[in-house]
Amino acid sequence: MAILSKYIRPEVLTRIARIKFEPNQLVEGTLAGAHKSPFHGFAIEFAGHRDYVPGDDVRHLDWKVYYRHRRYLIKQYEMDTNLVCHLMLDVSASMRYGQGDAQKLLYASRMAVTLGNLIVEQSDRVSLTTFDERVVNALAPSNSLAQVINMGEMLDLTEPVNKTRIGPSLLDLAARAGRRAVIVIFSDFFVDLDDLNDAVQRLCYDNHEVVLMQVLHNDELEFKMPGSIRFVGLEDDLEIHASPDDTRRAYLEALNAFNDRLETIAAANQCERLLCNTSRDMAELFADYLHSRSLRRIW
Repeated sequence: MAILSKYIRPEVLTRIARIKFEPNQLVEGTLAGAHKSPFHGFAIEFAGHRDYVPGDDVRHLDWKVYYRHRRYLIKQYEMDTNLVCHLMLDVSASMRYGQGDAQKLLYASRMAVTLGNLIVEQSDRVSLTTFDERVVNALAPSNSLAQVINMGEMLDLTEPVNKTRIGPSLLDLAARAGRRAVIVIFSDFFVDLDDLNDAVQRLCYDNHEVVLMQVLHNDELEFKMPGSIRFVGLEDDLEIHASPDDTRRAYLEALNAFNDRLETIAAANQCERLLCNTSRDMAELFADYLHSRSLRRIW
């Protein structure tokens, strides 16, 4: 469909076709799947013992232990389960920056839909929530192939015109998410970082795994623009005339301080943070990220 060709590139899918998006921690699920659950049941892989209590199925008694130690112990096993991934996409006005494929919102939207497609193809469930000052739209988790089309259609109707306030939207998701899941947030994170920290702490307290995908344009990262520039605020009416050559050093110091604070928040909450430059080839970015993520699971 045309809607998918806007948000999913064949070269990206080809590059990541054999890589899975796996949780970095145990997940909970209602379906049998490919990921380890934190709960114990009577599945395939042995996990340990617990004392027998009246009502337990005697088929799971460990008779070898009984004959050796005269104790009634129940064998426990780890259950495989399904992953639920909640994608959160910032659709505030600041995400409009950039032209063509390098526009932040388009780049972040393509990342979200591509990741959603990858998750659905591995039979896991994915949701998508767009937000600015509040939740704008939300799709409930699904592992149907139609979910990816629904994501594209929802994004196609998005108009980034409002300011950003991230805390209420993340807390709204925390109330809806229920059991532990992976939560991936796509944003430039030009927000109140104290507000972000409080919301991320809540998500981590609920045992969710949080990934911060910081999407920035190359202009924002390097501030290399010729001549005298008129800077116009995207989320307010502020206008500034300045020479980037004169202000570049102060700007980069402020940006680095901001990003250091964001990295500190991520580290303190044991979250992943990935800086995504919209000038970078998305196939390369995704392949590198998913590969490094799989290596962290191994070690």
